Amino acid sequence: MEHVEQKVVLITGASSGIGAETARVLARHGAKVVLSARREDRLKELVGEIGENAAYLASDVTRREDMEALVSLAKERFGRVDVLFANAGIMPGGNMSEMKVANWMAMVDINVKGVLNAMAAVLPEFTAQKRGHILVTSSMAGTKSVPGNAVYCGTKHFVRAMLDSFRMESIQEGTHIRTTTIYPGAIRTELLNTIAPSETKAMVEEFYKNVGLEPEVIANATGRSEASKRTQALYEELKNTQLSETDQKYPDQLIAQMESEQDKINRSSYN
Repeated sequence: MEHVEQKVVLITGASSGIGAETARVLARHGAKVVLSARREDRLKELVGEIGENAAYLASDVTRREDMEALVSLAKERFGRVDVLFANAGIMPGGNMSEMKVANWMAMVDINVKGVLNAMAAVLPEFTAQKRGHILVTSSMAGTKSVPGNAVYCGTKHFVRAMLDSFRMESIQEGTHIRTTTIYPGAIRTELLNTIAPSETKAMVEEFYKNVGLEPEVIANATGRSEASKRTQALYEELKNTQLSETDQKYPDQLIAQMESEQDKINRSSYN
């Protein structure tokens, strides 16, 4: 993994799953990581594991001032900011007819506003230095529609459209800010913990147990994306696959159904 050494990387949602594993992978290759999440005990443990090339701030992506404080910490500790990995997200699934409006708003606050708050914090730095890299975790749910997850899908479609539009703006303005959108499928993280107990949750958990990938697969892909010259990572949708009844209910997880898909992620060159 070249061109990662000495890069200063901010990671939100860093206390577990993809965020935590990405911090480990990048730090092993010489990057300096500044970690954000609400669970301070998890962050403290992870920074203790990584060592002097890591710092953390217990912070909430829904608070813009927290993201600004994260940037300040990175500059104070490591002198600059090179990369933002906006990874924090939740997925409390359920049909909209269930009227769990508080869950809808929480997803908008974290999955949408959280990304915007993090970007707002780094953009002045990236624009001034005319370089930077913004990576955002979308989902395969951001590429299609999925029943039982309508609001979550909406937030992930937003991420996809917003970041691609921003990419075009950066090209027009000559700010040289690179972007990468990551589309994970079924990844075994604590994301499922945000789904309230239900028949739907039990079905999804069984699906993830059978075909889910480990977070380090995405972490390695994220690291290679920062090391590459391409601005956006795209995972191709599986085609001509025989679907089980469960798969038909959760088409956004097809990327994780076949072992060969993991090979595809590992082989991605992002050139």
